[in-house]
Amino acid sequence: MPSYAIDGVSPVVHPSAHVHPTAVLIGDVIVGADCYVGPCASLRGDFGRIRLMAGANVQDTCVIHGFPDSETVVETNGHIGHGAVLHGCVVRHDALVGMNAVVMDEAEVGAYSIVAACAFVRAGLKLPERSLIAGLPAKVMRPLTEDEIRWKREGTGTYQALARRCHASLVEVQPLSEEEPDRPRLQAGGPRTLVAAKRDGEA
Repeated sequence: MPSYAIDGVSPVVHPSAHVHPTAVLIGDVIVGADCYVGPCASLRGDFGRIRLMAGANVQDTCVIHGFPDSETVVETNGHIGHGAVLHGCVVRHDALVGMNAVVMDEAEVGAYSIVAACAFVRAGLKLPERSLIAGLPAKVMRPLTEDEIRWKREGTGTYQALARRCHASLVEVQPLSEEEPDRPRLQAGGPRTLVAAKRDGEA
């Protein structure tokens, strides 16, 4: 992965975390155990600190940054969807920030809450726990159901498994020139053959 020290401060990545080779880490970035950082994510700790706590995931093309002396934190099991932007904020444990959402400086997303895709969380806004948050600007829409919290937890578990899968099997290859017979279908836990998928009614 492209990883850069600045002013003598280097990123820290726990050995169990997976950071994609195209993601960029700069400076005061701390990636905890079992984290997943996706392709083309930018975690730029050249002013404030960035901390991903255990089991968090930051998906493709996300941007995390902050003003000087700030700390941008994604707590344990935090889940940051594709293309989201976090700037000097805190995402509490087990919360989800949806695709292309923006969370601004000194904002706080409460534990177990879900920020909907494309929402804009203004600077300084403190959002409660177990809430659905949406809109431009974002506001609390309603409490989350237990089923929604369970759905989020399962999705985060899938990304924790993906970090392990990447350690075990992710390699750079040249693409094939044509599709092979009985091409495997990928599942959250790894590949399955097309035959097995058809047998189980999934193909």
